[in-house]
Amino acid sequence: MKDPLDRFLGRVDLLLDRLEKILPAGAQPVDWSAATAFRWRKRGERGFLEPVRHPHTIAFADLKDIDEQKRRVRENTAQFVAGKPANNVLLTGARGTGKSSLVKAALNEFAKKGLRLIEVDKSHLVDLPDIVDLVAGRRERFIVFCDDLSFEASDPGYKSLKVALDGTIAGSAENLLIYATSNRRHLMPEFMGENLEAKHRGGEIHPGETTEEKISLSERFGLWLSFYPFDQDEYLDIAEHWVGVLGGRADAALKPAALVWALERGSRSGRVAWQFAKDYVGRGTGARARK
Repeated sequence: MKDPLDRFLGRVDLLLDRLEKILPAGAQPVDWSAATAFRWRKRGERGFLEPVRHPHTIAFADLKDIDEQKRRVRENTAQFVAGKPANNVLLTGARGTGKSSLVKAALNEFAKKGLRLIEVDKSHLVDLPDIVDLVAGRRERFIVFCDDLSFEASDPGYKSLKVALDGTIAGSAENLLIYATSNRRHLMPEFMGENLEAKHRGGEIHPGETTEEKISLSERFGLWLSFYPFDQDEYLDIAEHWVGVLGGRADAALKPAALVWALERGSRSGRVAWQFAKDYVGRGTGARARK
């Protein structure tokens, strides 16, 4: 017959087995050699980095008709990778014009020089301090990528992002920058009623507190880049480029077909041009003749 101590220890073992099944797994060390891009994930209350085994690769040369934006992103990223001063970047404007693709192209070009990318969802921006602590002191250079970013006034990630952009009393990691894309210039919705908060003093118009608060977040990005809808010629140029990249040829039917495709979707964006090229070449319409 077991003594009281053995029975007690047996019950403790059973309790621990049950707790192990309920509690989240302990933090595992990051395998930085597994990938050049990572996603911040949450399991319960614990966050961790998940390697992206097959990141979307795109070259700067594939991005057409955004030459100035491309130049600025490439220069800023090159400075950062070289250990020189560089800015956090906010890319705003029309949908499908290459904002996210520019960030991916930067990773593609500078990964061999030590650049790494960490994609963070808006809902996980409250974990930015943990991410900063995780990469601080490493020799790699990290871009935290926030895609399609926008906030409501009550979003908890809003304050976390402001703190990360400005740094705290402990300072932010010198090997980390934030690149964000958004369809909103100031990252938050703007309402007509906010104009009524403006005050007229000494011939100058001073925005209200609500407007000032919204502007204060976007101003923390040192580099702002705006993207605009493509005109017809630019759209056709992009469509023709992608048809060629996918192994097709620019025949007489390409431009009319591309215009109809854009008309059906109500947009002449780079994304629409890419989708058209896949359909055009995939159906064999613009396929090159095989020898």
